[in-house]
Amino acid sequence: MNRDQGAQTEQDVCVRESNIQWFPGHMAKARRLLSENLGLVDCVVELIDARIPFSSRNPEIDRLLSQKPRVVVANKRDLADEKQCKFWKQYFADQGIPLVYTDCQKGAGVREVQQAILNVMAEKIQRKLDKGMRTYTVKTMVVGIPNVGKSSFINKVAGKNVAVTGDKPGVTRGKQWIRMNDQISLLDTPGLLWPKFEDQRAAFCLAATGAIKDDVLDRTDITAFLLLYLVDRYPGLLQEKYKIDEPALLQETDETYVRQEYESEGAFRRRTLGIRLLYACAKKRGCLQKGGIIDEDRICSMILDDFRGGKIGRISLDDPSVLEMGGTP
Repeated sequence: MNRDQGAQTEQDVCVRESNIQWFPGHMAKARRLLSENLGLVDCVVELIDARIPFSSRNPEIDRLLSQKPRVVVANKRDLADEKQCKFWKQYFADQGIPLVYTDCQKGAGVREVQQAILNVMAEKIQRKLDKGMRTYTVKTMVVGIPNVGKSSFINKVAGKNVAVTGDKPGVTRGKQWIRMNDQISLLDTPGLLWPKFEDQRAAFCLAATGAIKDDVLDRTDITAFLLLYLVDRYPGLLQEKYKIDEPALLQETDETYVRQEYESEGAFRRRTLGIRLLYACAKKRGCLQKGGIIDEDRICSMILDDFRGGKIGRISLDDPSVLEMGGTP
């Protein structure tokens, strides 16, 4: 594919494939473990990514666990847009689901999670006490997609490294019980992705945040998607970070863009603002090969690392508009 071709919006970047099929063996095992252990627990703590609180909710998890009391924990709040955090807090409250924001690297919000669990289980705990039990330990299962910080959350709760952590999705293995305190015990489970991504936008959001391994989708497409979103929702941010001329690039693209053009072979030719932005960032950062050719791997790695590490700013890829698209978390 010619890299100076693409789509006009971040949604257009997502239409190259009708469905992304991805369900490796360890994901099938994770689904089985989740189903098998459901009967062992009283309630569920569902971890999501605060930057993508809609896209990081697995509908498979939602279906399997719909009958259990639930607390949703939005991790990585320190990387998310404060305005969007307020919106999603109210959104979940309207669904009758308590949402607690955390930063599991620093431990912020962990105590609030404990209290939220006790709140949703208050009636059952009281029934047990009324029957003569001196204490009752709430058994809770921690679920979520890969790389949302489940293991980091478990470690903060336990006060020591009892869960394996890593910066790549799919590092948690097996199951283990961790005592949160005298009242709550947690069951850790491997991260679970869904069999296929029918919502292409959600797939790109997951890829941009690192929930999907970087080799599942084209990294240039992922980065182009991210850059298009930033230009649309956070104008001026790329110009500030990478010193590119955003207004000039926007104007140039508007004047030269050809929306849909098909070659005789049927391949979709795209001229994208996202690719133009990518190349402009590469030139400013010196990501060039011999002869002045853009080093796509290097600039994509740089931009994705900057985004994932919060170096571009506090950014949320899910805002209220995703609800208008008719998606289902």
